[in-house]
Amino acid sequence: MAKKESTALVAKKIAEPILRELGLTLWSVAYEKEGSCWYLRYYIDKEDGVTIDDCETFSRAVEKRLDEEDPIDGSYTLEVSSPGIERQLTEDWHFEAMMGKTLAVRLIRPVEGVRDFIGTLTAYEAGALTLRLDEETEMELETKETAFIRVYNDFTGGTGK
Repeated sequence: MAKKESTALVAKKIAEPILRELGLTLWSVAYEKEGSCWYLRYYIDKEDGVTIDDCETFSRAVEKRLDEEDPIDGSYTLEVSSPGIERQLTEDWHFEAMMGKTLAVRLIRPVEGVRDFIGTLTAYEAGALTLRLDEETEMELETKETAFIRVYNDFTGGTGK
């Protein structure tokens, strides 16, 4: 018996032709339960960043296709947004695209009592990454050891504060 595809994977496949047509990239898609409600969340992007109009156009088009194909049992709320400035990295291509960027990493288990690290992504291969923490220190870890990995932003607005 063939394994049933996840709802998120089905939703991704439905969205792919729409994304191509609109010149958008799918950063990620999630089908999640919060309380008693289900949410189908698309995080879209494009080279110069997405606008509210991009989100609205994609939302209307994908909603129509989801209604036509009706692949999800039960009710859910559709949400479409940008992955944000502190986007989470989960796919191999995310790491490749963010090479040289500063990341915030939270480990599942602390190393010498520390769980949170900030460093520059200097290497990535098959679930293993290297962060340069400072001039002398590099840290190697596997993505499976992390609670999350996000693009880091210190929110100083460039003022150095």
